[in-house]
This record gives sequence, structure tokens and C-alpha cells, in this order.
Amino acid sequence: MRLCWLVYAMLPWVTETMIGAEPMIVAHRGASHDAPENTLAAFRLAWQQGADAIEGDFHLTADGRIACLHDAATKRTAGTNLAVARSTLAELRRLDVGAWKGASWAGERIPTLEEVLAVVPQGKQIFIEIKCGPEIVPALKRVLAEAGLASGQTVVIAFDAEVIAAVKQQLPALRAYWLTSYKQAPKNGPWKPTLDEVLRTLRRIGADGLDSQAHDVIDTPFARSLAAAGFPLHVWTVDDPKVAARFARLGAVSITTNRPEWLRAQLREELARSR
Repeated sequence: MRLCWLVYAMLPWVTETMIGAEPMIVAHRGASHDAPENTLAAFRLAWQQGADAIEGDFHLTADGRIACLHDAATKRTAGTNLAVARSTLAELRRLDVGAWKGASWAGERIPTLEEVLAVVPQGKQIFIEIKCGPEIVPALKRVLAEAGLASGQTVVIAFDAEVIAAVKQQLPALRAYWLTSYKQAPKNGPWKPTLDEVLRTLRRIGADGLDSQAHDVIDTPFARSLAAAGFPLHVWTVDDPKVAARFARLGAVSITTNRPEWLRAQLREELARSR
């Protein structure tokens, strides 16, 4: 009886970490190699390219809406420099965020979270990266409730550990992964955060997993320690098939890439050669 209960309790974790399973392919800012990042065009193209999930970046506007763009200001993708937190959605929507990628993309606008959620097909997922602070969580809660996507289709990710903590406090059923990159301490010191620091942070904030930079610091002992602690490993952003294959072998549940269709095909070939 106790064994049956244990197997049942571990089912979500077993599903996410099946040995030998092909990683999910997550389209970074949509199919951003081919289309302007964080636009509906890029997200729709990602689905056409067979992505399992899309990843998009989100900020809270001055009037309490959730807008999809990576930077805190619009200069890089729109030419005009507006600070998102000090601009209304209407002001942001006047900007063209497609023309920088090519004339064929001219006219693409900054989408809202509602619009991005509306193009997520049944059975697919969205990784919602929060680029501001915990102040966005009440608006996020409202938008997700109104969107009506199935349980498990939405995941929140953030570099700010306090955002993940707030999400787990206010939306405990929602999966939330902490994002991290790595920096080396001076004079060839250790890479930070260390494995122990990563595990402490994940436990403190109640995260459901780690969404890590695809860095050499992630080796077999690191991946096994995460798995033993009950934290699935996800990695970003990978456009190199050999790197993708290395993380697939380490048990990564998902690999985020700018080139979803291409990388999946290349990854399958790379894994086949190593069998």
C-alpha cells in the first residue's frame, strides 16, 4: 500500500524526467531566428515549426496591463525609446516592433499576455518569463484565470527569486521555475551560484524546477543532485546541436532555442549518431 502511494505521489515528477525521453523544444521569444521576437508572428511561426512550447518575456505597464517584450524599454526593437513601466499599453501599441527584422514583418505590434495565451494550442505550453518584479503577480493571476487554458499549459519563469516566491504564494498550483545564469568569482574562483546555493534558493522560494543557462557548470553530478532533490532541469538558450545533445543526455526536460524546428531535427541526428 505504501509503495502504491509513493508511486502515485511521484507521477508528475516521473512524467517530467523519464530516462531517455526526448526533451521538449521551447521556442525562445517564439521562432525568433526567423521572425521578430516576442510578436504574435513569432509565436505562430513557432507552432508551425513544431515547438512543444513557446517562451515569451512580460512586463507590467503603467496602466496595469501585461505587455510582451524583453527589454525594459522599447528602443532596441522599436527604434523609439519608451520605458515600459512608465508607458500605457496604448502608447506601446503605437510602435512597430517588426520592421527591424525585415520589411515583411513591418506592422507587428507589442502583444498583450492575453493575446499570446490565445494562440497557445491545446496540448502545448507557454513559459511566461516575468521581467519585472512581484508587483505583476495580481495582474498575472487575473489574466490566467480569464484565459482558461488547461492545467499544466502555463509555466512561470523568472530570474528574480522573489517573483517565483510570490507566484507560488499566490498561485500555488501554477508551476514556476527559477532562472539562473553563472558568473565566475575573481581570480578563477568558483562559478556562482554553486549547486548548494541553487538548491537552497529553489527550496526557499518553493520553485518547481530550475531553468538554467546551458553552461558547462551543469555536469552529471549537478544534474543528478537536482533530480535527487526533486527539481527538474530545463535549459536555455541552445542553438548548437552538440550542446543540446549533451543536455538531453543529462536529462533536461526542456531545451529553449531560437530555432525550434531546425534544432529538433539536428538533435535527433546527434543523438542517433551516439547510440
